[in-house]
Amino acid sequence: MAQNRVCSAKNAIEGSDMLKIYHNPRCSKSRQTLSLLQEKGLEVEVIEYLKRVPSAPELAQVIKALNVSPRELLRSKESEYKQAGLDNKELTNREIIDKMVEFPKVIERPIVINGKKAAIGRPPESYWIFYNAELSRNFSTLL
Repeated sequence: MAQNRVCSAKNAIEGSDMLKIYHNPRCSKSRQTLSLLQEKGLEVEVIEYLKRVPSAPELAQVIKALNVSPRELLRSKESEYKQAGLDNKELTNREIIDKMVEFPKVIERPIVINGKKAAIGRPPESYWIFYNAELSRNFSTLL
């Protein structure tokens, strides 16, 4: 079975060959994605982002790795979405990211990161971009 460790969100994207998952253990899709990664024998660094909220610069890195806009990473059906004023279409990207730090529950999950690439685990099999027929453990060469 793969080794998991919970870590600080600080430097979550940089400096490791290990896959990382921004995880909410209460979310069934997040649990399914983590389970699929583990079933493949992959070592996964688990970041429980509701306990260790990522910084604004860190979220900006995640958004860049996902190749999406900050608004595309929002869970608009969460009650905090409206509470945070995120329904205001005039907010800048920076303002949206700041609101995500303040209200982390609105961040879409799970997010799987491999170096400078990332995928949202919806559906849970979306992480497959990081894994290719068990031919190599050097994931950065697969991307």
